[in-house]
Amino acid sequence: MATDLAGGLSEELDYVFATQPDDPEMRESVNVWLWDKGDRIGIPRIGIEAVGERWHAHDVQVNIASGDGRVFNRYGTGDAHDPLNAQGRPATLGAGPLSFECVEPFRHWRMRFDGLVHEWTCDEQIAGGQPPSEPTVQVQIDIDLHSAVPPWVNGGLLPEVKRVLEEQDEGALIGGPRFEQLARARGTVAIGDAEHRIDGGALRIRRRGVRRLGTFRGHAWQSALFGSGRAFGYLVFPPRDDGLPTYNEGFIFDGGGELIPAWVVDAPWLNRLQHHGDDATVVIESEQGTTTIEAETVMSTFMVMGGVGPGTEGYPVLQQAVTRFRWDGEEANGMMERSVPGNLIEP
Repeated sequence: MATDLAGGLSEELDYVFATQPDDPEMRESVNVWLWDKGDRIGIPRIGIEAVGERWHAHDVQVNIASGDGRVFNRYGTGDAHDPLNAQGRPATLGAGPLSFECVEPFRHWRMRFDGLVHEWTCDEQIAGGQPPSEPTVQVQIDIDLHSAVPPWVNGGLLPEVKRVLEEQDEGALIGGPRFEQLARARGTVAIGDAEHRIDGGALRIRRRGVRRLGTFRGHAWQSALFGSGRAFGYLVFPPRDDGLPTYNEGFIFDGGGELIPAWVVDAPWLNRLQHHGDDATVVIESEQGTTTIEAETVMSTFMVMGGVGPGTEGYPVLQQAVTRFRWDGEEANGMMERSVPGNLIEP
């Protein structure tokens, strides 16, 4: 079956703002999760968030995880890059040492980073520590992303979910119009003197809108692309206390054609903090029936914002991870992000 890698969307949606938006709350963002076929290195989130009120300096986040438990991070701002390419199209969202370039909408993006990062450990993150005061490790990233699956637009597959995003605070949490797209990834990640050749996959997320944080309840989010071309993805929030439906949407992709709408019946909610080896199996329902995709974490980064245990109900705990998935005998790495209030973490 032929696959429309734009998913019927206008190519203009994959370019970035050419000029500062009028709305000071408007956000433009590109985020990527990157994984190799092996278990030495991964990037469980690298991204830029551009906010209208301070358009000259965009937020930059870099999370690199290694199989031995080391993590390399950078958080801060960077001077905004000129978005226009040689043809005058607004193709680049860049800030300081990081840039994302749209080479061909919905088909080819290029990611580059050249700068210093902090080096510390996943165990230190779990303990609620802080990174060293100064970044000291030189990192260079040069990756090409070639899309392999049509984009998934949040709220675009299940009509009842679209109503949730339009009428409830889940829509504000997601941050307005948003889509994500799985890709094959090739290139290099150099950390200090060690260069890692990347032959794997990535998830690219594009979001443009106003984002307001509502009541925090947590979430679970996974996606992966397999060697056969099959893929899956989903995003689900926990049940609401008021009995209203929550956001629960995903897809299955058979390697060609269109995305098959799906939803989660058993999510791997975060309940303990460990670097790797945690069970992250998910059960998905679709028109094809029930699909169980087994999974375990390979490498992780954490943000423990206010501790864990009693009294931390209002403080998120966030895990961003590279995860190994097994689906009907086929194995592949992919991404996972999940969060819960700190009081729900097992001691």
